[in-house]
Amino acid sequence: ELNFHGDPNIGLYGKACDKFCLVGNFITDDNQKRLEKYLDVPVKKCFVAGTDLVGLFAAVNSNGILVSCLANDNEMKHFQKIADDIGINFGIVGSKFSAVGNLILCNDKGAIASKLFTKAEVKKMAECLDVEIVRAKLAKNDIVGSSGIATNKGCLLHRDASEREIKVVEDILKVDADIGTANFGSPFVGAGIITNSHGTLIGTGTTSPEMQRIIDSLKLE
Repeated sequence: ELNFHGDPNIGLYGKACDKFCLVGNFITDDNQKRLEKYLDVPVKKCFVAGTDLVGLFAAVNSNGILVSCLANDNEMKHFQKIADDIGINFGIVGSKFSAVGNLILCNDKGAIASKLFTKAEVKKMAECLDVEIVRAKLAKNDIVGSSGIATNKGCLLHRDASEREIKVVEDILKVDADIGTANFGSPFVGAGIITNSHGTLIGTGTTSPEMQRIIDSLKLE
């Protein structure tokens, strides 16, 4: 379990995949080591729009990094360097809907994008992440990135996700999906978890039953 500055919504500050983890520049050395240990990937520190809210403004998989156009020129150069060093794509999302991390749910096999994005924007995202992307809602809301968390092994969704929505996610991400909560009842599981196929870090407000559900859904045992 982990929090940043006392905030258990750790998913707003970081995003991970099976190759790397992006996290806000503020992170302590101790927490960086914990992330690297449990996720078994290098952790890259960065800013977006002068903030540490990297998980809010970015979406990642092992093929690419997508960042909001709110990032300034120096931040863009930093992300480009990270992508070049890893050998993956880097893309900028030009949408007025800037909370990219809240609006995209993805793994290395597919992605669900918010219906707030245009088809043209989604086409560019698909090229960067190199996966099929479908525009959809989760639990009847548009913030699909906060309403779910996915790895290449499994997926956990907002507790109010419908059977039909779960089926769409499973078809596109090609993993089993379940519903649950984090951080003592929050349905926005994407905001409370940083995870990949190797391990997971969960906000400090999460109860033992929630933790077990998260571990089972993401097939981490």
